[in-house]
Amino acid sequence: MCFLCDLKTSPAPTPQPAPQRGPWQARRAFVLAGAAAVALPAAAQVDVGKASSLRKLVPADQIEQAGSQQFVQTVQEAKQQNALLPASHPQTRRLHAIAKRIIPHAAAWNPRARDWRWEVVLINSDQINAFCLPGGKIAFYTGILSQLKLDDDEAAMIMGHEMAHALREHARERLAKSSATDLGLRLGAQLLGLGDLGNVAAGLGTQLLTLRFSREDESEADLVGLELAARAAFQPQASVSLWQKMATANKGGGPAFLSTHPSGPNRIRELQANVPKVMGLYEKAKMR
Repeated sequence: MCFLCDLKTSPAPTPQPAPQRGPWQARRAFVLAGAAAVALPAAAQVDVGKASSLRKLVPADQIEQAGSQQFVQTVQEAKQQNALLPASHPQTRRLHAIAKRIIPHAAAWNPRARDWRWEVVLINSDQINAFCLPGGKIAFYTGILSQLKLDDDEAAMIMGHEMAHALREHARERLAKSSATDLGLRLGAQLLGLGDLGNVAAGLGTQLLTLRFSREDESEADLVGLELAARAAFQPQASVSLWQKMATANKGGGPAFLSTHPSGPNRIRELQANVPKVMGLYEKAKMR
C-alpha cells in the first residue's frame, strides 16, 4: 500500500483563495445550509456550474471520515486475499506517478483537498473498476488497466474523473438528498443538537462505494476530470478514446464500472466538444 499523505495540493492558475474553515457550528450550519453555492475556480475552462449548496446539509468531515473507514476496510480485505499490489509494482508506481501530477491541481476545485491525506492503491482483480472516496482515497483494479489496455493518458482520465466526484462532493450531495431517510433524520438531529450521531460514519462506507450518481454528476466529473488531467499535461483527446473503449466493453454485458458510470454516444460527444477548451492548458503544461 502506498501513501501519498504528505503530498500537498496547490491551486491551478488564479484560483479563488481557500476559505478559512473552523469547527462545524451545528445549529448555525444547518440553518445556513442553503446559502450561496461554491463558485467555479476562476481559471476554469470547462463549464459545470456551481456546486450544489444542498450538500451542506451533511457535514463534510463525516463523509470524509466514512470514506477513510471504507478505504481501510477495502485495503484490509485486499490484503487478506493477497490482492493488494505493493508500492514497488510497476503498475502501482505508474498510478502514483499519474496521481502526483494531477493532485496539485485539485484544491482549485475544492479547498478542502489541500488537507486531504491522499492515498492510491492498486488491487489485483479482473474487475473493470476504480473509485475515489471522499477525502482523496483512490483505488484502481488491475482489470481496468489491462482489459481496456489503458495508456497513461487514458488512466489519467479515469483518475481525474474519480477525483472530480470527490472534489465536487457528489456523494455528499446524494446523501443530503436522501434527508427523508433515517440517516437524514439522524443527521438533522445531530446538526440541531438533538442527539449524538454516534457511529453513522461507519454505516456510510458501503453506500459510498455503491452510489449511483446522476447524469449531471457524471457529466461534471467527466469535464472536471478532463481539465484536471489537461493541467497535468495528459492528452485531452484520451478522454474520448477512453469512453470509446468503455462503450466497446459494454457490448459484452458491461463491466461493473459501467453500472455506476454509464457510457454512451452523448457522453462521448460532450467530451469531444470540450476537448478544444482545455487544449491550451495542456499545451502550457507540456511546456513546463
